[in-house]
Amino acid sequence: MGFLTRWFFAFALLALTFNPTQYNYINWARDYGAMNLSIAVLLALILTVGYIIYLRATLRSIGAGGMVLVLAIIGALIWVLYDLGILQLDNSSFQVWLGVFALSFVLGIGLSWSHVRRALSGQSDVDDVDE
Repeated sequence: MGFLTRWFFAFALLALTFNPTQYNYINWARDYGAMNLSIAVLLALILTVGYIIYLRATLRSIGAGGMVLVLAIIGALIWVLYDLGILQLDNSSFQVWLGVFALSFVLGIGLSWSHVRRALSGQSDVDDVDE
């Protein structure tokens, strides 16, 4: 499973939770969740499991400081693209999609970092040791 696959699933998780269209869990649960409470709870639990997997792996591999650093690099890149006139930020929907992309990139990096570190250094990460 390569970085693009890990990033895609992080993007899908975030986009399914919230995006600027009407097709997301937050809007659906707000509008129809009371009528379909069992489905709303099931979907919330499935999304929660996805977030736990991604956040736990990301915090273990790059930590909170690494997450902030990756977000800062993405923010600086967006700033450069905006200053060069390549990126226009006048559309609020585009800004939300850009935020979803940035957060999914952080989660994709976090889930992939152990593989990158192993490829660069030849050392594997071992977090849990059975006694």
